[in-house]
This record gives sequence, C-alpha cells and structure tokens, in this order.
Amino acid sequence: MSPVSSPLFLGLDLSTQQIKAVLISQDAVITHESSVRFSEDLPHYSTTNGAYYGPDKGEVTSPVAMWLEAMDLLMQRMKDTGVDFSRIAAVSGSGQQHGSVYWSHESDAMLDGLDPAEPLLQLCPHAFSKQRCPIWQDSSTTRECRELEHAVGGPQALADLTGSRGYERFTGTQIKRIRRIAPDIYNASAHISLVSSFMPSLFLGKIAPIEIADASGMNLMNIMTSKWNDVLLDAAGGSELRAKVGPEPVLGGTHLGTVHCYWVKRWGFSPECIVAPFTGDNPATVVALSAPGDALLSLGTSTTYLLSIPPASTPPKCFTTSHLLAHPTTPGAHIAMLCYKNGALAREQVRDRFCHASWTAFNQYLESAPPGNNGYSGLYFPIEEIIPPNVLGEFLFKADPKDLNALPERTDAIPHTAHPRAIVESQFLSILSRVAAILPSGAAPLQRLVITGGASANETIRRACADMFGLPTYMCATKEAAAMGGALLAKFAWWRAQNGGGTYEEMSGGELPGMTCVAEPKVPRETYEALLPRYRLCEEEVVRVGTLEGGGLPTN
Repeated sequence: MSPVSSPLFLGLDLSTQQIKAVLISQDAVITHESSVRFSEDLPHYSTTNGAYYGPDKGEVTSPVAMWLEAMDLLMQRMKDTGVDFSRIAAVSGSGQQHGSVYWSHESDAMLDGLDPAEPLLQLCPHAFSKQRCPIWQDSSTTRECRELEHAVGGPQALADLTGSRGYERFTGTQIKRIRRIAPDIYNASAHISLVSSFMPSLFLGKIAPIEIADASGMNLMNIMTSKWNDVLLDAAGGSELRAKVGPEPVLGGTHLGTVHCYWVKRWGFSPECIVAPFTGDNPATVVALSAPGDALLSLGTSTTYLLSIPPASTPPKCFTTSHLLAHPTTPGAHIAMLCYKNGALAREQVRDRFCHASWTAFNQYLESAPPGNNGYSGLYFPIEEIIPPNVLGEFLFKADPKDLNALPERTDAIPHTAHPRAIVESQFLSILSRVAAILPSGAAPLQRLVITGGASANETIRRACADMFGLPTYMCATKEAAAMGGALLAKFAWWRAQNGGGTYEEMSGGELPGMTCVAEPKVPRETYEALLPRYRLCEEEVVRVGTLEGGGLPTN
C-alpha cells in the first residue's frame, strides 16, 4: 500500500438532528469541520429536529432518504470549502445508537452499482424495505422488551447476557416489533444495519458488518464474547435474523476494505482510502474524550455517564439500571454507562419556571445555596425516565438539613430559589449513588472528570461538577466529540495497516488531544458523599409513587 501524502482522517457522526464531519491530521489536529442540520437544511422532509413522531404511541422514526441527501450535501460543503478528498487516508465515524436501517433484496446490486453521476439518493426507495427507520427515541416496544427478557429468564438474566435489560429503544426489540406488526417489511429485508453500519456500507458499496460496541445496544450480542446469541436472535427475529444482521460483530479499527469507485469518481477520494467500522455515538465519545482513569459526563439532551473498564479475569457486574458495552478498540474491555433521558430538558424547564427563563438567574440561585440545599430536594422527570425506570413527574422534599439520615417529607413546593440546586444535585447524586457499584472491584481511583454536551459551556455547572464528583474537570477543544472519535478510529485503522497491527494505546500513547482543565473541586469529597443516604431515601419514595402519579407504564 502506498501511503497518502500528508494523510487526513475523516470522522462522520450521523446523529438525531444533524450529520457532522471532522477531519484531523496525523497528529490529531482538527483541520476541518462541517455539518448539515436536518430540519434547517432539509426542511422538505418536515421532520421535527430530524425525526417523525407517531402515529403509534411512542413511535419515533427518521427518513433514510434524508440521511442520504444530507450525506450528499455534506460532501458538497466540504468540497466547496476546499477539502482535498484525495488526502483522506481512512474514514470512520459514529451513528446515533439503537437506530436501524432495513435493506431490500435489491440493495446489494444497487450498492455495488452506484452511479457516480448521481447522488446517493439514487438508492431510494428501492434499496430499502422500510423508508422510515426506528431511532433511539422510540419507546413503542414495551411488549417486546418483556418478551425478550422472558426468553432468557428475566431482566437480570438479559442484563447478564447482553449488558442491559430490555430497553424500548434497543434494536432487538425494534426488530421484534417490526416482525410482529409488519411481517411483509421484515420478510422483504435482506439485511438489517445499525445507523453506524449503514454509513460504512455506503462507502464500501456493500453491507458493512456491525461493530461490537454498537452491537452492545441491541440486546442480541453476548457482552462477554462479543458474538451474536442464537436464543435472542431467534426470539427477536426467528432463525433468519442471523443472516439479516450479518457476520459476528467486528472491532473498531478493523480494515473493512477501501472506498467504492463511486467515491473516487464523484468526489476524488483516493482509491486506497480505508473504510473502518463506525461505532455508536457514546463509544465514539469515549474514544475521543477519555483515557484510563477518566470518567466521562455528557450533559446534553440526555445525561450520560461513561467509564472505561479494562480487561479483567472477573467479568464486570451488569445491572438492570445501567448498561455495559463492549469497548470499541480494546478486546475484552468494556464501557459502563448510566443514561438518563431527563437531562437538558429538565434543567431548562426549571430555568424557565423558576428563574425567569434566565441562565444568569439559574446560576445565581445555584451558587447561593450551600451543598445540601438547606434540606430541600427535588427530582424532576418531565419525560418518562430510564433511571429510576418509568418514573414521571416532579417530586419535592424537605428534610432537616442537620440530620442527613432523616426521612425527607414530601412537599408541594419549595422556595423558587432552591430549584436550580435541587435539580443539579439530584441529577448528579443519582450518578454518584451508582458509581461505586459499577466500578470493578479493586479499580484504581478515578483521576479526572471529562465533561461535554451543551451544559458543559455553563461555568457554574462546571464548578458544580468538580465539587460534586470531587475530581478536576476537563473539556476538549472540539464540541463534536463523536465525530472526533470517528476520525481517531479512522486513524487507528490506517495506523494498524501501516504497522501490521497494534493497539490503540500504542498509537495514541495514552494522550488525548486538546484537553483543558476548567474546574477544580473546592468542596471536600465527603460533603456530597454524606448527602447520598438522603438522596436514596428520596429516590425510593419516587419509585414507590412515581409510576402511579406519572400514569403507569407505557403500553403498546
């Protein structure tokens, strides 16, 4: 293989609301960023922030044609800004986790025969058996979750086997529901991709295998072996599902092949440009933003906490309120994840209702209240939550601030100035109450917290992160962490091809590009650890009454 001169590495991220591109140099410096926002740049699809809601309860989908048109537009924008595609030595990336794409029996021939004179939209509609793809926000599969859990002995058994209990947004239950309500579509599907494997399929001109970290979000893969589980495949899609999902999942950095001639002739890619597996957005963010000893906290639409767990002789613990994913680059390693639906939405509602819709007022109230919030607590779930499961509503408590073990009393109201600290403390204490359980026995203490997502731009919330987690808090220079992780995975595939193999740590030297410390803890760690018993009492009460006050469990 002749090396590309001054190689660049392309990372793409196909998320809910946009597709983003990040180009990095060999020393991991960002040289270009572009994006296409679906609702703004492609309004003719009439999506709401990139998605369709309904008509069935909980059903959320995105049009596959929109993703193809967005890719065409993204490439054009890169070309218009002077990107030299011939310098791109490898491409990888990420996709929104749990979304799925359904290819027709015509897809193989259509991918192989892509016409460089036409945009990617030439694949629609005939290359797809389903034109609207279920995405991670979908919650229409409660029945399928319970059935999949039952197939292996219950929620904990499914978590032990796959790393997670049955979740509505997971791909296995989505497939199972489509097979039940639309058997014609299921039977017409020759292949089923994740959003992450859909993207490299376009570059290869053939169906790409699914990558192991993103396969962890399907409830179909054995989390310890990274192989498909036949019992779950059969329960979700029958004996034919193994052929539809393809070969065993592959590790990030695998050399899948080089780009199809379509990309060479239409955009000027090098014919030697390597295509590597794309992973999920959360694992890609871990690749971009964390090293051993780091905890990663994403403060976006959802709140997500991630920990890398190195290979060990004892399997990591699996819980029904957390996720365990395979690590995208390190065989035998895992990522522990806590995911909360009520992140930015809940914080913004508190801001709007109690702080005159002002972040300045929110920050002032947050800073003026001491740790423990003078005994006031609040747990806020404007949408049905994952942790704790299925709770919905607002729950306020008042306790004696001097007696941290006293049972908090439910109350109808707390001072409006107490709500900002109440929501920040409840969101972070929920994570802290679970961290010790998901850390492996004998693990070294965490060294730093890396934060990302919209709220990481808020200096007051950054200081709260440092204080509550008791860790120096860092941020990366780029806001596009998932695309950056994809670019690094592309570089990893190229580096392995150049060196005949090797580990990600050998390539990176354990260094993360562009990290800056943004806050140091000023409050003793013991201060917030002492608040955990009171938080747990509040959460127990919420779980006891929350699903009743919130209207009960969703049904199909």
